Amino acid sequence: MNIFNVIKEIEKVDPEVFERLDPRRNVFKHFAGFGKKLAATAVPLAFGSMLNKAYAQTGSNTAIVEVLNFALTLEYLESEFYKQAVIAAPAVGANAAAQGALTLIRDHEAQHVAFLRTTITSLQGTPVTFTAANFDYTARGAFADVFTNYGTMLAVAQAFEDTGVRAYKGQAGNLVASNAVLQAALQIHSVEARHAAHIRRMRRDVPTIAAPVKPWITLKDRGGLPAATQPIYDGEELTTQATVNIIMNANGINITAEAASEAFDEPLTKDQVLAIVTPFIR
Repeated sequence: MNIFNVIKEIEKVDPEVFERLDPRRNVFKHFAGFGKKLAATAVPLAFGSMLNKAYAQTGSNTAIVEVLNFALTLEYLESEFYKQAVIAAPAVGANAAAQGALTLIRDHEAQHVAFLRTTITSLQGTPVTFTAANFDYTARGAFADVFTNYGTMLAVAQAFEDTGVRAYKGQAGNLVASNAVLQAALQIHSVEARHAAHIRRMRRDVPTIAAPVKPWITLKDRGGLPAATQPIYDGEELTTQATVNIIMNANGINITAEAASEAFDEPLTKDQVLAIVTPFIR
């Protein structure tokens, strides 16, 4: 779940959000000890509790609830996808390890939905509710056999995961007002990146798929995904970081454009993310 995208969106309607959260720095220090489990369980539950304390008694929660309901909509999109993917996995030829990975991601997404619903309710708001019927995982025909073809199913999973990684990166620079929040955001970003890399390796390692994909993005290559997914990868070909062009020969090491682009995730804005996921929503 893009928790820190949520925080940035809340900041637009409540410029004092960091002042509300920073007194609870000990919560974020606690986050740092959870390592790989951070994004799955510890952060969603702790973040929900933190928002409750910050806003439950303010009496002016409408804008905050709207932000959280937007996040909840996106979480439903992923949660319902992985529910169906787990059911379809045996029939499309996913092995036991792949089924286990998809099941774990499904469980994480269900936890995220539950925590957002609880948080919205505690703020006297009404959480939105979606079912599988509200989503079109064919993306209006672009992935027509999404749950009957293993390759297509993993392609859609990769599209979701790669989008998520870039969405996190899109907010990191906006969190410098709070070192504690920024630190936790970057930790979660690394976990999400590992999830994306795992899905990509799953695609690569299935002989019948034989996708020309690495565990990371090279330039703006789609890794064998359909042309409709190109907006997910546009911009990843950048080779300049902090105004420095990193294509060079340093100490005898030739840094190519491909290698330079693979070293960094480029950000996506909220509007870009919306444009990417809209075809999946009825």
